[in-house]
Amino acid sequence: MIRTILHFLGRFALTLAVLLSSSWASLALWYHFPGPAAMKIGAGVLWVAFGLAAIVLAWRRRAARALLSYAVGFALLLGWWSTILPSQNRVWADDVSRQLHSRVDGSIVTLDNVRNFEWRSDTDYTQRWETRQYDLDRLRTVDVSLSYWTGPAIAHTLVSFGFDDGRFLTFSIEIRKERGESFSSVGGFFKQFETSLIAADEHDILRVRTNVRGEDVYMYRVSLPQPEIRSLFLAYLGEGAALVREPSFYNTLTANCTTIVYALAKRIVPGLPMDWRLLASGYLPDYLFDVGGLAPGYSMEALRAAGRITERAIATDKTPGVDFSRAIRQGLPGVAAAGTGAAQ
Repeated sequence: MIRTILHFLGRFALTLAVLLSSSWASLALWYHFPGPAAMKIGAGVLWVAFGLAAIVLAWRRRAARALLSYAVGFALLLGWWSTILPSQNRVWADDVSRQLHSRVDGSIVTLDNVRNFEWRSDTDYTQRWETRQYDLDRLRTVDVSLSYWTGPAIAHTLVSFGFDDGRFLTFSIEIRKERGESFSSVGGFFKQFETSLIAADEHDILRVRTNVRGEDVYMYRVSLPQPEIRSLFLAYLGEGAALVREPSFYNTLTANCTTIVYALAKRIVPGLPMDWRLLASGYLPDYLFDVGGLAPGYSMEALRAAGRITERAIATDKTPGVDFSRAIRQGLPGVAAAGTGAAQ
């Protein structure tokens, strides 16, 4: 009796493994098998049939033969998968067409390809790529923004650095999409996108989300000493330089906008705990609150209510010449009443 149960459990485990790996393989073939859609579908169907045949053999007491044949086939597919490498040379979408280059001379940082587009719609915009200089000795603050477009669990993370002259610079880890591509969380598991680091003016990278794409954006002032803010800024520059030297794939789970920020921050603040909210990026503010990383003296509910910048951002379109960064920080906990980059 026990032996029969063990055999059943073994075949059940094998069935589950084949079903899961076949699902992954069929999606991998869909995203990367060469040729038109019909060929991709055909390759996926053939692989599913191969997996089902292995399952049938397993339940007909030929588990060893089934496992061996499927394992060899899957190993060959993994070998093909390993040959799919990231590239620097594709027909990139305009907003990710250039890469950030930086030079550090003492406290002065020179950045090439800072994005400062003027967005009228997602397809109508004026391109501006600028060279800017920043003095790290004047770096004072860091703010984290979360942009939501599909429920509370999924958000895009952006990190803004403030200087005592009132200027802000935002870094954003994004997919480096090709022209005509759009984001796909499923495709992000299957090497569909390379990773891009964008350094941008807030009037570009935050406004396009609130005023053009209709996303809901929340901003939080992060409590970090100035030396750690400086180190985090330089860590972003290091990430940008690494992507210039060698491209890498974006991954929805392991190498996304939030997990990369965590990896950078952990280099600066050792001991930051890993947490499921780093994967469900929409809950990142709650994680930062729990580790004491947000403006003190407020509840999470108060921080969230005061941190919603969407309406303040939309209102700036009605007041030409308004300082966008100053306007969206009105009433933001931890920000000085004067509205500069300095914290209270």
